[in-house]
Amino acid sequence: MTTLTVYPDTCAENAATYTKFSDIAGNLAQIGVLLERWQATRPLSPAAGPDEVLAAYSDPIERLKQHYQFQSVDVVSISPDHPNKDAMRAKFLSEHTHDDFEIRFFVDGSGLFYLHARNKVYVVLCEQGDLISVPAHTPHWFDMGEAPDFKCIRLFTTAEGWVGHSTGSEIARNYPGFDEFVAEYV
Repeated sequence: MTTLTVYPDTCAENAATYTKFSDIAGNLAQIGVLLERWQATRPLSPAAGPDEVLAAYSDPIERLKQHYQFQSVDVVSISPDHPNKDAMRAKFLSEHTHDDFEIRFFVDGSGLFYLHARNKVYVVLCEQGDLISVPAHTPHWFDMGEAPDFKCIRLFTTAEGWVGHSTGSEIARNYPGFDEFVAEYV
């Protein structure tokens, strides 16, 4: 279930948690984050590669590309037995920003976005069917857990694709990781 937990940015205590999708989307809209629920029910094999995933969602991808002038699209597909899962997880665990806004659509599985805005940390558990847009220059990080299992379409306004800029902050260490969060809130 998609979940939002909002903490002060000083500690992982005194949190407010939301599980009703409209409440989650409304809270995120206040910080410029779009959250939508899309149908992720197109038939895909468990071993579907990027080309198969992109073909299955070609119509909504094209609409987004036209609307936002996206220059590149890719698919991140990570399973618990992925040989580079630890390195891939580590790449996203530190707080960073992007010069462009980013859109992620969860085709399958789940992941945890942490958005640092307005002296709060918004922790969003995104699941199959969730589309999230993070505004440019918004400090954030992402955790997929120790046994990641998700497929996610990523859209970029630059041809280079994912380019993160570390904030140098250690804030991510102060909040529950994916596995701890799921154990506590789901």
